[in-house]
Amino acid sequence: MSIERREFLRRTAGASAAVAAAGSATLAAGCRDEADEAGPRWDPEAVRKPDESRVAVLDAASYDGTLVETVRRGIQLFELPIRGKRIVLKPNLVEFDPNGVINTHPALIAATIEALRSMDARSVIVAEGPGHRRDNEYILVQSGLFDVLRDTGTTYVDLNSDFVSPRPIPARFSGLGTLYLPDTVLQADLFISMPKLKTHHWAGVTLSMKNMFGIMPSSIYGWPKNVLHWAGIENCILDINATLDVPRFNIVDGIVGMEGNGPIQGDARNVGVLVMGQDPVAVDSTCARLMRIEPWEVSYLQTASAFLGNLRREGIRQLAEDPEPRAQDFAVLPGFAPLKVTAAG
Repeated sequence: MSIERREFLRRTAGASAAVAAAGSATLAAGCRDEADEAGPRWDPEAVRKPDESRVAVLDAASYDGTLVETVRRGIQLFELPIRGKRIVLKPNLVEFDPNGVINTHPALIAATIEALRSMDARSVIVAEGPGHRRDNEYILVQSGLFDVLRDTGTTYVDLNSDFVSPRPIPARFSGLGTLYLPDTVLQADLFISMPKLKTHHWAGVTLSMKNMFGIMPSSIYGWPKNVLHWAGIENCILDINATLDVPRFNIVDGIVGMEGNGPIQGDARNVGVLVMGQDPVAVDSTCARLMRIEPWEVSYLQTASAFLGNLRREGIRQLAEDPEPRAQDFAVLPGFAPLKVTAAG
């Protein structure tokens, strides 16, 4: 059945401005400066990285019909429990440029929906909280994601206006004592982050961990997530990833990535891979190496490797193709030239 765009968005929207307003009122009270406090900046009982992480780099030359089987193969490598699960897909939906490669490709999202349904997922929801565009209808339609949602009959939730619940942060980087996270994400049996393989003009790289900015509701954290920028992008990357404790998986769209002045104004770079894994630090470290970027030089990845996940090669078991022959020398802005320095790791 054909659904008009505005009716579709009305029916799949998240919820209540009243809840968001309540969160905003208490947000400032949760801020504190703990930079001078002694001791580790995370709770070792609440956040523990795995002894070993698994990552799969899978060849995917294009966004054609073979993508469904590639996604299904990757998920099966990790023996993820899919049957009967409520799964939330969180793509990277930032801005629209007809000549750019900013967003997770809609064909990959469609392929992932089909793969999960073929594995008997109870439900699949797509959810995102774009930070640049308040007009969600515009970015959905122009990016091509609306057509995927309509054609597959998939529910979409705007995380910028979803119901939220407070969660204490088991780390102390941002100075925000509490994060207000969308209920759609918190209620997922499996949450799948689907970022684009990109460089970033502030953070160096934007991958699985940075993609978590999009779950933070702009109705509370401002446009474009101003509160998080004021608290420090890298600090918030660490705190958000430490706080989100639902089962997680990551599928990085590296079929065509972005180099240079990412995450919006960079240039397309054909890499022809998908990168998958449960540990976002291991996934992002592998992605950085695919871009010929030394992950130890990306400060938030280096910090995350102490308590969130594995960065060293010896701590990451590759399940599929060898990443090294598939690596390409991504351009970075001049200020990030040190990221290209080769270091032990």
